[in-house]
Amino acid sequence: QAPESSPPLRNEAAVRVLQGRMKGIQGHCNSCYMDAALFSLFSCTSVLDSMLFMPFPRCDRNVQGILRDEIVNPLRRTGFVRASSVMHLREQLTDKGQCSSFTNAEKDPEEFLNLIMQQILGIEPLLKLQSGGQKEQECYCYQIFMDQQEDLVVPDVQQLVERSFLSSDLKLVEIPSCFIIQMPRFGKEYKMFSKIIPSLELDITDLLLDSPRECCLCGDVATLECS
Repeated sequence: QAPESSPPLRNEAAVRVLQGRMKGIQGHCNSCYMDAALFSLFSCTSVLDSMLFMPFPRCDRNVQGILRDEIVNPLRRTGFVRASSVMHLREQLTDKGQCSSFTNAEKDPEEFLNLIMQQILGIEPLLKLQSGGQKEQECYCYQIFMDQQEDLVVPDVQQLVERSFLSSDLKLVEIPSCFIIQMPRFGKEYKMFSKIIPSLELDITDLLLDSPRECCLCGDVATLECS
């Protein structure tokens, strides 16, 4: 355990601490979905550190303490988290979520995020989405759904998000404080893309609802949008 808070890793420090053998979060008993999610959310960014410290209205302080002291702080300090620490968290999620399979079965990352953010910590939804002028929906992460597209061989995240929003007729109601994106689902037998290039910055200008944008022809404020 590492009770003293550690800042997220950046630049050369991230490479030094996280690169090499016996680094990252140790996998055990189908924990890969949770290991990958926790590493992505906390290793190199502080945008969700409120999950570790804030006394939310329905916050379970025991689970919050395990997440902070047994997983995030050791990961940031030494670059390694033991499987037993993640299992400790999974056991608590099993008790709180009334789902016995959290300790042994592979889950969807979205199911894990919804449980820990909504039911256990009581965090407000991070995203507000609207589809085709219908009532807005609130959620904690966005799952990319799209059909196979021949012109995308090695896409980047920007392309995938834009095409997924377009195919689902989705818009962001407001700029999110944190935009968690789950890549296209892959099975053991089929992968839609062999590689996806991370976009280090994400331009959401065209994804925002009622956001003023310039006309691509005259440069004035646009009044019409062609999908």
